[in-house]
Amino acid sequence: MLETIFFPNNAIHDGGVIIKGDQIAYAACIFPLTRRQDLNKTLGTRHRAAIGLSEETDAIIVVVSEETGAISYAFQGELVRGITSEELRPSLVPCWFSPINPAAWLTG
Repeated sequence: MLETIFFPNNAIHDGGVIIKGDQIAYAACIFPLTRRQDLNKTLGTRHRAAIGLSEETDAIIVVVSEETGAISYAFQGELVRGITSEELRPSLVPCWFSPINPAAWLTG
């Protein structure tokens, strides 16, 4: 299903998807961009949106570069780039069990 959504000529190709459990809950979503100025200028909108969403939520955001197919993920405002599909799951496990500071939700 994800491959169909992100096929370049598909009407809902732009934007992202939100997955809840094992279901695609929403597609063609526009996410908030980070406002950080210290990022590499080569990062595009997709990666900046991943960072922005991870700054504003407790979500783990997986990004696949449209140009190169390279896999990255964002969590708590940090972007980890250049992981393989085999490394993805083991890389995300610490994020699932990472302590979240509930006080940060109140200062959001």
